[in-house]
Amino acid sequence: MTILYIVLGAVAVLALWVVFLYNSLIRLRNRTQEGWSDIDVQLKRRHDLIPNLVSSVKGYMTHEKELLEKITQYRSQAIDAQASGNTAALAGAEGMLGNALGKLQIAVEAYPDLKANQNVAQLMDELSDTENKIQASRRFYNGQVRDFNIKIEMFPNSFFAKMLKFAKFDFFEIEDAKERENVKVSL
Repeated sequence: MTILYIVLGAVAVLALWVVFLYNSLIRLRNRTQEGWSDIDVQLKRRHDLIPNLVSSVKGYMTHEKELLEKITQYRSQAIDAQASGNTAALAGAEGMLGNALGKLQIAVEAYPDLKANQNVAQLMDELSDTENKIQASRRFYNGQVRDFNIKIEMFPNSFFAKMLKFAKFDFFEIEDAKERENVKVSL
């Protein structure tokens, strides 16, 4: 009879542990999805700002026509990648877009009339603020991905996580090593 109580006690403890594990995985998964949603919101804001910025600077920057066309192209690629939900493609497209926007900010500095334009200055400030928010959102998301992935990969969690159909999330990172390099400025 005591063996039966011991077995029932062990089963109860195991069941409680699985319930706690499941709840913690749900909490981490929801936080990770929240982090992705934050990135999504900031990227949409960035994508909405770009056409206004490009149209504002187009008249001034005849020499940078190729850069403006690339920004428009990269924006389209980023929007397509965002719509597909492919984290790796989105990270690559956003990396190229961010690099091109950095070059645009440097180019704006070379045009005193453009730099003094109130509309362009406001758009550049908005874009800079959005870039900072994107970075913060990426850090939050990647931290949540790290915590979630660690939780489902650790033993014995890995056994139950697999059984409960929890899958790893991808980090939001820049794939292309060239995109990690600093923008070079030569005066």
